[in-house]
This record gives sequence, C-alpha cells and structure tokens, in this order.
Amino acid sequence: LSGLDPAQPYFQGTPIEVRLDKSDAEFVDVIHTDSAPTIPYLGFGMSPAIGHLDFYPNGGKQMPGCGKNPVSQIVDLDGIWEGTRDFVACNHLRSYKYYSDSIIYADGFLGYPCASYDVFETERCFPCPREGCPNMGHFADKFKGKIKNDFLKLYLNTGEAKDFALWRYKVTVTLSGKRKVKGYVNIALYGSGGNTRQHQIVQGTLQPDNTYTSFIDAEVNVGTVTKVKFLWNNNRLNPTFPKLGAATIIVQSGENG
Repeated sequence: LSGLDPAQPYFQGTPIEVRLDKSDAEFVDVIHTDSAPTIPYLGFGMSPAIGHLDFYPNGGKQMPGCGKNPVSQIVDLDGIWEGTRDFVACNHLRSYKYYSDSIIYADGFLGYPCASYDVFETERCFPCPREGCPNMGHFADKFKGKIKNDFLKLYLNTGEAKDFALWRYKVTVTLSGKRKVKGYVNIALYGSGGNTRQHQIVQGTLQPDNTYTSFIDAEVNVGTVTKVKFLWNNNRLNPTFPKLGAATIIVQSGENG
C-alpha cells in the first residue's frame, strides 16, 4: 500500500483506525511532500512516520519547482487545469508525480536512512548502508524483507521538474596551484550511463592543497565513471592570470559506495 502524501488536516495525531497506518497492509510505504504545519503554512500532508518506509523527498515540506510565480504556474506546460491545481497544491501533488516517474526510473529515487533532512545534507548518511537504500515510489517493495526498524525515515533530493529522478554522488577535490584565489570550482561527471551538467563544488576562497567536498545530485545515473571535467573561474579579470588545477578528484557513488 503506497501513501501519496496522506492527509494531515483532521487526520494527523488521530488513532490508527481513522488514518493510514502500517497495520493496514503487509507493506506500507509513504511519500511525504507537503508536511509543513497546516497553520501557518497550509500543509496538506502529515509529517510523522506512519508506514514501514517513510520517504521525505527534499525534506518533505517544500518541493523544488513549487515556488514559481503564479502566472507561470497557472499557464503550465501541462495545461491550464494542471497549472491551476499546481498553484493551489503544488507540494501536495508532487507525490503522485514522483510516483509516476519512479515507474520509469527503476534505479532512481534512492532514499537514504537518516535522522533528519539536516543530517542528510552532511556526510553522516552517505553512502547507502550495506543492505542498500530503498527506492521511493513504485519499486519500494523490493526492500520489503530488509526492514529492521519500527519506522524507517528516508531522505533524498529530486529535480524541479520532470524528470524528477536524481542520483547522489560525493565529490572530493584537492586543489593544486601557487597561491589562493577567489572564485568557484565546477565538476561534470562522464560515465558509462551518461554525462552530467556542471555542478558547483565550492565557491569563495580557493586555497591550493586544500580539499573541498560536496554532494552532487546528478540528473543521470553516471554508471562507471570514465572522465571528470574540472573547471574553475575567478569571476573577474585578473591581470596576473592565476593558475589552478586539481591534484586529485575522488567520486563516490551513494548507491554502492
């Protein structure tokens, strides 16, 4: 049984007989996309974990792509009816859009077990544990025999628009050069499964011999990494033409470590 952002108003905090609960089926997985409190944020979905697997994409409260201006949202690519509904309940309706995308991307939407979304943003919940990470959505039941905890809270990020699936990588860059400069470093990954766009790893003071780590939520499953593109820019003309390189770049896949 899959709960697509089960309703909060009048249901959250009620006995299990009147709301979705993991006792309702052999296996219950839940996608929480609009769990901000009803007052003052008008969240339609509930925040407590109520299934065997509870997924909180993007933290479960505010979905990327839902903060567009009203005009562009109502005159949506999918038509005025879809756009109007998105304007009224965009976060809430993301749950079924993620679910339908998850049917196409059987290897996508990996949920990382974690205490909270803030902790998920650090290195403490990466990579997936030995038993792997469950897939949010249609293929969540592949994880059915591996659940040890009472409740399992899972976190992941999604894209702003279709296609919503993203694949998480940790990228660690050690810089080489003569002296520090201000600017940013971008990385693109190339692999057997496809190539990513450029993703920013660090911005600010770039110090040679320093190591910088960042997560990339890539729009493709890169597969086996064959090449890494390193690009840096110092944002302004510098008459001394500073040079900067990468001494090492380490890429770690969240799926298999």
